[in-house]
Amino acid sequence: MKTITRDKVGRYIILKGSIQQEDITLVNIYAPNIGAPTYIKNLEDFKGEINSNTIIAGDFNTPLTSLDRSSRQKINREAQTLNEALDQMVFTDIYRELHPKTAEFPFFSSAHGTFSKKDHILGHKLSLYTFKKHCSEGL
Repeated sequence: MKTITRDKVGRYIILKGSIQQEDITLVNIYAPNIGAPTYIKNLEDFKGEINSNTIIAGDFNTPLTSLDRSSRQKINREAQTLNEALDQMVFTDIYRELHPKTAEFPFFSSAHGTFSKKDHILGHKLSLYTFKKHCSEGL
């Protein structure tokens, strides 16, 4: 591990290192329940640390697509804002790219009576070929 950066309240940690002589940056985040898109958009402050060899994973507290909700309702404004921020960072949901029609819901909201997927693994769009290659190889 070359560097470790974290915030004071424990919402993110950024690990920079290398795997098999290739530099990689891993970002793990726990977005707040309210204002998750704004929080994630603030990750743009780390643009100098985030590149095409970056993987961002964690609890985003927001479904990214209508497939990420059991009710299949349209995505709300928060999710739309989050997707726009990710597009500006040139990141995409790796799981959704590899499984465009699969619906899995690990989270249940008893208040709303719905299931959803709020944990995501994101990668830079330039690295999609690499992710697909490794997944097909079983890595």
